[in-house]
Amino acid sequence: MTGPSKVWPHLFWIYLLVGPTGVLLQQIQLEPLDATVHRGSDVQFKATVVGLWEVMTWHVRGLLVLTILPNTNISSSPGRFSATFCSSGDTGCVDFIIHNVTQKESGPVICTVQGEQGSKTAQLNIQESGTVTIVGGNITAVQDQHMTFQCITAAWFPEPTITWATNGRLVDSSLYNTTSTEAGDAYNSTSVLQFQALSDTVVECLATVQTLTEPRSSLIHLVVVPKPPDWTVLKAVVVSFGGIALLVLLIAGITFCYKRRKEKKPNYQQEMSRRVKTQGQVNTVYVSDNHKSAALGALNSSGFCQAKGTSVVEMPHVKNDQAEGCSNRSSPSVDLSGFRKHRHATIV
Repeated sequence: MTGPSKVWPHLFWIYLLVGPTGVLLQQIQLEPLDATVHRGSDVQFKATVVGLWEVMTWHVRGLLVLTILPNTNISSSPGRFSATFCSSGDTGCVDFIIHNVTQKESGPVICTVQGEQGSKTAQLNIQESGTVTIVGGNITAVQDQHMTFQCITAAWFPEPTITWATNGRLVDSSLYNTTSTEAGDAYNSTSVLQFQALSDTVVECLATVQTLTEPRSSLIHLVVVPKPPDWTVLKAVVVSFGGIALLVLLIAGITFCYKRRKEKKPNYQQEMSRRVKTQGQVNTVYVSDNHKSAALGALNSSGFCQAKGTSVVEMPHVKNDQAEGCSNRSSPSVDLSGFRKHRHATIV
C-alpha cells in the first residue's frame, strides 16, 4: 500500500498539468538546449509536447522558418529546414532539422506551441574552419642550423587551437607561440616554431576547433645536409706559414740583389779609365796614388814643372825657353803649330 508521502508528489504534478480548470496544460521539452556544430553539417532538435496542441512554429535567429499542424503533412521551406514526427501517429514528438548550417543560423532556436501558449528556446553555435599554411614550403638546411617556421590560419571561428608536430610527434608547446586577431566574424592566427635542425624532418602545423573530427593541417619537408668542416684553424695556419715564407723570400731577394750590385760595382780606377775611353781620349798625365811620385819625376825631367806644395804640373810655353815660375832650363825647340796649347795638367 502506497503511503501518503509518496502519493502527494504525483498529485502535485497532475495539478500543474491539468490546472485549476481541469484542462490538461501543454508542457514542452526541447533538446538539446545548447548545440554546437560545424559549418556545413546538419543539426537536429527534438520537441516533445505533453497535451494537445494546434500549431507548432520554429524560429531560427528570429525568423519563422517552419510551421507544423498536428495530424497533417508538415510544411517546410525547400532544402534548408525540415521536420518529421518521431513516430507514426505520435504528434507529441517532432524532430526539427536544419540542413547545411551556416553562420546565419547561429543564435537562438525557438519552438512555440500555440493554443495554450508555450515555447522553449535552444542555443545554436556554428563553428567554422578555414585555411592552414606553413609559409615557405620545403626547406633545405645545414646540420645544427637554427630553424624558424611560421604557420598562418585564416577565416576560423572561433579562434582555433594550433599545435605542431615533427615526424608525427607533437612538439612541446614551449617551442612555439601563437597569436590571433579577430577579423569580422572570423579569426586569423599566426604560430611560430623554432628548433635546431638535426636530421630530415616532416614538420606539420595542425589547427582545430571543437566540432572538427580531424584537425586541418599543413606539412613541409625539412632536408638536412651535413655541416661542412671548419677550415678556420687550417686557414689561420696556412696564412701564418705563408706570411713567414713570403718574408723569408723577400729578405733572400734583397740580400741577393745587394750582393749582385756590390759585385758589379767598378772600382775607382776602372771607372776613371772607362770614362776616359768613353770620351775618346787618354789622359797621359793620370797616375795612380802609388805611382804619383814617379810620374812627377818623369814629368819634371821631360820639361814640365810642378809648383811646390801643389799637385799641379805646369807645361812650359812652347815658344819660351823658360817656363814661368820654374828654374831656368833649356828645352828643345819644337814646332807645335796646329796643336792647342796646354799649360796645366791636373793629377787627381
